[in-house]
Amino acid sequence: MLRLLVDTPQLRLDRYLAEALPQFSRSYVQRLIQQGHILVNDKQAKPSQRLGNTDQITITPPPPVPTLHPLAEPAPLAILYEDSDVLVLDKPPGLVVHPSPGHPNHTLVNAILAYCPSIAASDDLSRPGIVHRLDKDTSGLMVIAKNEHARRHLVNQFKARSLTKVYLALVRGRLPTDHGVIEAPIGRDPHNRKRMALVPTGREASSRYAVKQYLDNYTLLDITPGTGRTHQIRVHLSSIGHPIVGDPLYGPRRSRELLAPLIKRQFLHAYRLGFRLPSTNVYREFTCPLPPDLEQVLNLLGYQP
Repeated sequence: MLRLLVDTPQLRLDRYLAEALPQFSRSYVQRLIQQGHILVNDKQAKPSQRLGNTDQITITPPPPVPTLHPLAEPAPLAILYEDSDVLVLDKPPGLVVHPSPGHPNHTLVNAILAYCPSIAASDDLSRPGIVHRLDKDTSGLMVIAKNEHARRHLVNQFKARSLTKVYLALVRGRLPTDHGVIEAPIGRDPHNRKRMALVPTGREASSRYAVKQYLDNYTLLDITPGTGRTHQIRVHLSSIGHPIVGDPLYGPRRSRELLAPLIKRQFLHAYRLGFRLPSTNVYREFTCPLPPDLEQVLNLLGYQP
């Protein structure tokens, strides 16, 4: 832990720290602030916050994460499209996307390396080919970059928010309007580091939804994230009082979930994905059906496509 007493007021927090701690880049400082590792007077802050004389800054850097070099592990992949630049696949539920300290192997990346070893040449050694993620228990479409040109092309589309990403979600309760937009900043939950939450100092986030069908005391939604924050859809829907069915982190206790005997994970499926192919810049859109566990829940509720 490091404490600093401000002696140059009126500077932005991120600029002040980048000058006071030249070993840290300004972008790294901004990331630490957004993740809650830097506090001003023991309170969360924004990178743009102006400092006052005698403000006290507390820095608690995160522990270093060892660089992971994933190994190839042959495993089935549901590939819907492939060319020289990209793979489009349907990720099953229960599969972690890339290795992390808690999941060093048996991930999607391990399977991709076995299928396409050349992806190992990616600039990101721990997450080769990955340009976006789905939570472990969220199923559906992902695009994988097979080379550095494709990775940059796709990353630029994500930054420009020019891709199409649409999810199906089943939520508790009946939403009062057929269409809506949820706009609320998301950051790390200050009381539980495993959760995200609506935090005033969090990063801006927006999600647009459209009701597909009301099913008893549940609502089936199309939901399109305008931004890509961690757990964004799950946090936003929970924040308006309509958590995703089966969500163990943002929904009610499992004992209070009426559909608990049928569903073992959150009802969230990425079923539409559209982007411009890196090779031709032609826009392509892909879809994939609901997996059997989610389809069974809808059938029980009497869903009529």
